[in-house]
Amino acid sequence: MKITLKDGSVKEYESAKSIYEIAADISEGLARAACAGEVNGEVKDLRTVIGEDCSLNILTASDPEGLRVVRHTCSHVLAEAVKRVFPQAKLAIGPAIDTGYYYDFEHEPFSREDLDKIEAEMKKIIKEGHKLERYTLPRQEAVQLMEERQEPYKAELIRDLPEDAEISFYTQGEFTDLCAGPHLMSTKGIKAFKLTSSSGAYWRGKSENAMLQRIYGTAFQKKEELAEYLEYLENIKLRDHNKLGREMELFTTVDVIGQGLPLLMPKGAKMIQTLQRWVEDLEDNEWGYIRTKTPLMAKSDLYKISGHWDHYKEGMFVLGDEEKDKEVLALRPMTCPFQYYVYKASQHSYRDLPLRYSETSTLFRNEDSGEMHGLTRVRQFTISEGHLIIRPDQAQEELKRCLDLAVYCLTTLGLQDEVTYRLSKWDPANREKYLGDEDYWESTQSKIREILLEYGVPFTEAEGEAAFYGPKIDIQAKNVYGKEDTMITIQLDCAIADNFDMYYIDQNGGKVRPYIIHRTSMGCYERTLAWLIEKYEGKFPTWLCPVQVKVLPISDKYEEYAEKIQKELKKNGVLCEVDSRSEKIGFKIREARMARLPYMLVVGQQEEADGTVSVRSRFAGDEGVKPLGEFIDQICKEIRTKEIRREEIQEEKK
Repeated sequence: MKITLKDGSVKEYESAKSIYEIAADISEGLARAACAGEVNGEVKDLRTVIGEDCSLNILTASDPEGLRVVRHTCSHVLAEAVKRVFPQAKLAIGPAIDTGYYYDFEHEPFSREDLDKIEAEMKKIIKEGHKLERYTLPRQEAVQLMEERQEPYKAELIRDLPEDAEISFYTQGEFTDLCAGPHLMSTKGIKAFKLTSSSGAYWRGKSENAMLQRIYGTAFQKKEELAEYLEYLENIKLRDHNKLGREMELFTTVDVIGQGLPLLMPKGAKMIQTLQRWVEDLEDNEWGYIRTKTPLMAKSDLYKISGHWDHYKEGMFVLGDEEKDKEVLALRPMTCPFQYYVYKASQHSYRDLPLRYSETSTLFRNEDSGEMHGLTRVRQFTISEGHLIIRPDQAQEELKRCLDLAVYCLTTLGLQDEVTYRLSKWDPANREKYLGDEDYWESTQSKIREILLEYGVPFTEAEGEAAFYGPKIDIQAKNVYGKEDTMITIQLDCAIADNFDMYYIDQNGGKVRPYIIHRTSMGCYERTLAWLIEKYEGKFPTWLCPVQVKVLPISDKYEEYAEKIQKELKKNGVLCEVDSRSEKIGFKIREARMARLPYMLVVGQQEEADGTVSVRSRFAGDEGVKPLGEFIDQICKEIRTKEIRREEIQEEKK
């Protein structure tokens, strides 16, 4: 057989050989470094035997897929260590992930001290250098093995595998785990690792299942790479909105109020108000939207008509019991069916369309407790929601306008370079989840694809991410930890108007079903605030800051002048506070700087006499003495134009 290597050279063998044997034949050094093999583009375990012509690339920890194998093996070492330290723990799953690996266990929550003990045991296991050996078992024997070892989660996984699945195990010393691989040849291949954190996680990600304990870790080829990554983790913790937002007193949470129900503090509320007023004015005055205000709840009848009762009930807060109560209500998870009845309240002709309804909508979704985090995943949130009732011939133009508006909002906020685009499609293997047939989905998905291609942005396509009534453009962003969330969505719906008997009168007097575009212009306000906190590390553009200017009198003799300045600034719409504490001016300046304020105005005898202010900014430090009127003109222009000062961006990138 002929084996074509990555460099184009060819190795010939008379009999079948494993990938590891081929690596050793090339060089002993390569065999020692090998983690896996890429056979005809598919990653395979080093133990895989090759018996026919193919292309082969030997993967090391320098390759992303090779490093993934190191991390996967490290997850098995973690599982063995946990079983040694806590023999009663039950094993669940332990995959490699982009940032390392994790393993889920049935056990009490792990403390940092527990992780340190487990980590020490992992070092012993690695030093022991056990070989990893792979073998397979018939289904019944595999189930019996896991039941004998009292591993119910593993037994459940085996029972759920397809009938024709190969059930494989890996052993390392006395430890055995159910796994498809691939793995290193020996635990000695793990050179640098660290357990980073632990948290709760539902078995198979479903809230009705048992709560397990997940341990996260990472591994690298070199200790220097690990040290660099751990330093990076420490740095991003400083930008985590959940930490920084609380320190800046933007929001808080309280156990007795409930998980996923954050309290916006005065400063956070002011930022949300600023964003909301901007978006509402933008939509109403410049983009042709008509504002509505609809109820926060409705009878179950409404959601049954829309299809949400069948497709989304488990994610809703339902008030009442259908078997006991005459009337069952539910808090709204979206506004669309309410706005359909605004449309239906009067008859419309083809000349009236498009009708662009918008609403600042407070919504409620019953998120799993394991999914909630700070402001990014909550149970009550507010979005810049809109629904466009359009003729079919208006679909392309209106979809593009929705994307234009979204990009305008992102650009104004300085977030345009932080996003990726996704065409979210239906899953044809799960047809019962969706309205419409295959032709409907291919047609609507093509319209979305054309818009993205015309727009010229790179995008991915994802099956199973569509709404049940239509495909979407999802604008995605990652938080500081790399977790991706949908920030803005634009959905094309050509089906649901039929459920509500929505129509318009065409030029021939006939009744025609409209299309509907579901969209957000800026998305969820809470999630956007979290995004802004992490993007700017709390150093927001001036127009967004809850306090834009702090006036600092150098002594109490100049408080009256400071208050006069505050009055003038407020009269011009500038958010201003006076620091009248009996503290030294140096202390006040340091405090204002720590609070990430855009501007400080220091005033004393000379400034009062001349009607001036001594300006210090977050952007340029000491900006010198300026007439008060000049400073007001300067900051008002900055706020009005929503300028993101260049110095701020440069500082953030350092």
